Amino acid sequence: MSRRRAGTDEALDCLVVGGGPAGLTAALYFARFRRRFRVIDAGASRAAWIPTSHNVPFFAEGISGPEILRRQRETAERYGADIVSGTVTGLQRRDGGGFVASVDAGAGANMDIGARHVLLATGAADIEPQLPDVPDAVQRGLVRYCPICDGYESRDLKIAVIGHGSAGLGEAVFVARTYSDNVTLLTLGSSLELSPEERGHAERHRIRIIEAPITALETAGNRIAAMTTGGGEALQFDVLYSALGLRYRTDLAVALGAAHDPTGTVIVDDHCQTTVKGLYAAGAVVRGLDQIVIAMGHAAVAATAIHNRCELPTVDEN
Repeated sequence: MSRRRAGTDEALDCLVVGGGPAGLTAALYFARFRRRFRVIDAGASRAAWIPTSHNVPFFAEGISGPEILRRQRETAERYGADIVSGTVTGLQRRDGGGFVASVDAGAGANMDIGARHVLLATGAADIEPQLPDVPDAVQRGLVRYCPICDGYESRDLKIAVIGHGSAGLGEAVFVARTYSDNVTLLTLGSSLELSPEERGHAERHRIRIIEAPITALETAGNRIAAMTTGGGEALQFDVLYSALGLRYRTDLAVALGAAHDPTGTVIVDDHCQTTVKGLYAAGAVVRGLDQIVIAMGHAAVAATAIHNRCELPTVDEN
């Protein structure tokens, strides 16, 4: 915790759930604000899968996700941030204000943590494409998931987008109009039902659509180099992106009644507070653009709002 310590029975000013870019940014702010806080890190940050991100300012040559997390954690701990491993399995409102979090600390150890505020920075998980004999293709780096982050480095190459429906076509159009005129949309055997207008978008951007399943793959180094369709057609691409969507880790917020949109992301106000008073959110769990710098911005806004709110009576937070 920070230098502003209190008795062990006193609730924290804030419990941060998640140790990704958002959670670690919040940790830095809270430590420098000298608040009593703790970060619970389940070690499942999606940022850890990023081979190289070029959209983080000051890193002209790019920086890997694991390196971002390492540097952020090291910086926050330099100011005394309390970051511990564990999983928050439940979150409840506490009589008199604030929250109580149930934490699985591993090795059979469980504990309850009280906090006046909670900042959820639990992130999301990619829906993995079902490719033959290649599980976890996104996590292994064989298939990329963010053309906003690294599409520039793939400019003018042969690019395939794996996706279904309007979302898959939307990403294929984004790639085609921004980075390459050689784009293919793969549905992996799913039927693609598009409106005439959507079909027109695909034709206008010369996007080839292949709905046949993929029956065989050939890998080369850290990428998938060739695919064979159910009809026996051989396909070769330089880069593959998955546009199958995300599973948002918003269960804790939803269980408390926080408003969310149809995709599952929570709705927050200008201070990143959810519709549950005292419960804040930052990063991928918040509706909006899914980018590291956005997650950091959410965390900075939320941490500053919580710091200011801590000077007010807890009862006002109910």
